[in-house]
Amino acid sequence: MTRPRQLAALLPLMADLAQDLPDAERYRRLLQGLRALLPSDAAALLRLDGDSLVPLAVDGLTADTLGRRFRVADHPRFEILLQHAGPVRFEADSPLPDPYDGLVEGLHGHLPVHDCLGCVLRVHDRPWGLLTLDALEGDRFSAVELDLLQAFASLASASVAVAARIHQLAEQAELARASGDAGGEPPRRRLIGAGAAHRQLQREIELAGPSDLCVLIQGETGVGKELVAQALHAASARAGRRMVSVNCAALPDTLVESELFGHVRGAFTGAGADRRGRFELADGGTLFLDEVGELPLATQAKLLRALQDGHVQRLGSDREHCVDVRVIAASNRDLADEVRRGRLRADFYHRLSVYPLHVPPLRVRGRDVLMIAGGFLEEARSRLGLGGLRLDPPAQAALLGYDWPGNVRELEHVIGRAVVKALGRQPQRPRIVTVTAADLSLVPGVDAAPPPAAGAPEPPALGLRQAVDAYEEGLIRETLERHGYRWAAAARALRVDRANLARSARRLGIAPPPKR
Repeated sequence: MTRPRQLAALLPLMADLAQDLPDAERYRRLLQGLRALLPSDAAALLRLDGDSLVPLAVDGLTADTLGRRFRVADHPRFEILLQHAGPVRFEADSPLPDPYDGLVEGLHGHLPVHDCLGCVLRVHDRPWGLLTLDALEGDRFSAVELDLLQAFASLASASVAVAARIHQLAEQAELARASGDAGGEPPRRRLIGAGAAHRQLQREIELAGPSDLCVLIQGETGVGKELVAQALHAASARAGRRMVSVNCAALPDTLVESELFGHVRGAFTGAGADRRGRFELADGGTLFLDEVGELPLATQAKLLRALQDGHVQRLGSDREHCVDVRVIAASNRDLADEVRRGRLRADFYHRLSVYPLHVPPLRVRGRDVLMIAGGFLEEARSRLGLGGLRLDPPAQAALLGYDWPGNVRELEHVIGRAVVKALGRQPQRPRIVTVTAADLSLVPGVDAAPPPAAGAPEPPALGLRQAVDAYEEGLIRETLERHGYRWAAAARALRVDRANLARSARRLGIAPPPKR
């Protein structure tokens, strides 16, 4: 590449250093600049998070890659890249397994002989993450391009350092939460998504998290309400203290007050010693009341005092304890309707729902289902010691076409079963296991609708053409969004002619590119 072209690729990134850009846009521009500097078939930016690498932006890799967490210990190439101070080029005949086997778009199986480059990004002299490049030709990259990648990595490190400074307070809160007096490991799961519904949920968390307001999280069973509660706690000033969770539906009526407020010795049969309740355990931190609508009316009345002024009284004691607790509640019921039916106290409901927050069901989250499935696939791959685990295109279409009445929890179970079935089809464990639509055993719309009346014709399942159209529409929309609705860039990413992309978009009901 000539020097003017190199400068043309680097100058926009230098200009971005002075801009307060959304992280997703900043990382998209980084990869765009990298591929302009060093043309490749796949590129990725990954951030080091504990013992794992989390993809922040990908180009040329499947959508579910963004939902994965790559444990560094499971991937020798990533280990080598993190240990080297500069770029590393892996020979085409390298015996080390490639983390992206099965994840390169357009390939149905493991990567053929190819060229692979990577470089560690450092912020404040510590490994922050990795930049990786893959080309399907075995001799695409050269020693000269190692120097180019090193120069780009230095600029990329500066860019992510800017983003890190912008989010410094939030990251400090997350670090405090992980290493605070709550003990144990930080939550293994995280909220995953990139669609409009997910972004709106993240905005709500960013607004409500830093406050001390009571938050009422409502949503269907299995949408991940506890993960939202953990994110709210992590975004708060209490992140360094413990978060105590209570499943109200699992508490017997006879013990619910003892669990919440504690008791003194002799308060009831079996109370052999003083015991602190959940409110006292959460003092200084957050108390998460899951399925709060299951609490008895009498307990709701006693909870009001604790919610209003932080005073709790152990069973059998005449002494009050003052606690400083932020309460987050969750329910899969419509609690306003529960008030109308007399099953929930109105004053209790209004005290809980100072900041109501709705978690969208999986069926309205579009292509986020592939990202979340990617997270579950990577967990299964690591747990089972597999070299690679991928979804074939019909399986992706099946996931996108299903209604998910059980939401994320159902998706987790479906992926777990499908992996077991995919392994069972193999006489010998292959290097890469491919999950097919048959392994998923999903029939679009069946579980989301009530059973047909006797004698009524069964509704037709989604046909192959409709499933393919659904997958094609989702892929085009995601690519357009990723490239800022620049149709020429989207066409290049999809490796189709721009006119063909416009025709496909019109057929699928996607707005065509504006005339110039």
